[in-house]
Amino acid sequence: MNLGNLQTRTQVTFDPTLTSDQFCLDGQSASGPALQRVKSFLDVIRKMADVGLFARVVSENNFPSGAGIASSASGFAALALAASQAAGLALDEYEISRLARRGSGSACRSVPGGFVEWRVDSCDPDSGAVSIAPPEHWPLSDCVTLVNRAHKEIGSTEGHAIAYTSPIQAARVANAPQRLDICRQAILHRDFKALADVMELDSNLMHAVMMTSTPRLLYWEPSTLAVIQAVIEWRKSGLPVCYTIDAGPNVHVICPQTQEMKISERLGRIPGVKEVLIAHTGGPARVLP
Repeated sequence: MNLGNLQTRTQVTFDPTLTSDQFCLDGQSASGPALQRVKSFLDVIRKMADVGLFARVVSENNFPSGAGIASSASGFAALALAASQAAGLALDEYEISRLARRGSGSACRSVPGGFVEWRVDSCDPDSGAVSIAPPEHWPLSDCVTLVNRAHKEIGSTEGHAIAYTSPIQAARVANAPQRLDICRQAILHRDFKALADVMELDSNLMHAVMMTSTPRLLYWEPSTLAVIQAVIEWRKSGLPVCYTIDAGPNVHVICPQTQEMKISERLGRIPGVKEVLIAHTGGPARVLP
């Protein structure tokens, strides 16, 4: 579900006067691993376009960065589109999705609009994402429940690197095609119960892997668990609502748009919840005038 209200805006300029790549994120000059990640990505584009110039990258999010709300996915999707355009490449949507994946795997899903599936191709470098339904197909809301805005200490990349130290990971991966098919059918048929069941199962499995990895990763905070328990109780009482959690403490609470105000108000009353951001299903990555 590509979120329309949570956005990254990125401008890329290849400049002959620069002596190195520059990266500014949310008004702050970046260095170290963050700059290196962007530089490595730009190197891919420079090779594709046969461009030898350094670039200035200015990027802004309208939501917290590095807090488990997929800022890397949004950021590299925007960077893939902006940098490829700036370098003179004429790429179609799937090619941009494949390119974004080189920066962050989940970034490929932030390129197409609406409800998106990351396709597994026979050749791994060709893996990218496609839209399986437009934004208007199913008016859902994501009530992004912030319990901690801070940048997480251990990122998703590091988490992926140790995932197979968990005894659960192999089973999780083996069952992924079945869960994906259930999720796809739930979206296409607008079956909220089926979506809720598979979404929460998949989220719980991912966090179980992280909790049982070596070293273990425990992103949840007491208020994270409070939100989970509240959502489960609300659904038992008849409200169409479910949760999923990225690699962080903050919770994505999904519901029909008709229920978003009721759900967001309830979430805001849970101790430890600092803010609730409401996002609707959005369109594809695009070049702004």
